[in-house]
Amino acid sequence: MPRVCFFTGKKTRSGRSIARRGKAKYLGGVGRKTTGITKRKFKPNIQRVRAVVDGKVCRIKVSAKAIRMGLVVKPPKRDWKPEESEG
Repeated sequence: MPRVCFFTGKKTRSGRSIARRGKAKYLGGVGRKTTGITKRKFKPNIQRVRAVVDGKVCRIKVSAKAIRMGLVVKPPKRDWKPEESEG
């Protein structure tokens, strides 16, 4: 299963991590130097929740932002109790 939000389409994005050393010029140094650039991933906050989709309750992967925005419709609480057997 891909790490993709059902509603917003958010997914893992790639980027770079830049390591630097030195002191900034405005602080009296000779400037910041780049010592390394490595690839990294930006992962969205994906949660697996039970939600009502097209009238059916199913588990979907949703970003935390979609939950906060109110895009997820949670199923109603069940009030089922087992029948009491007499005898």
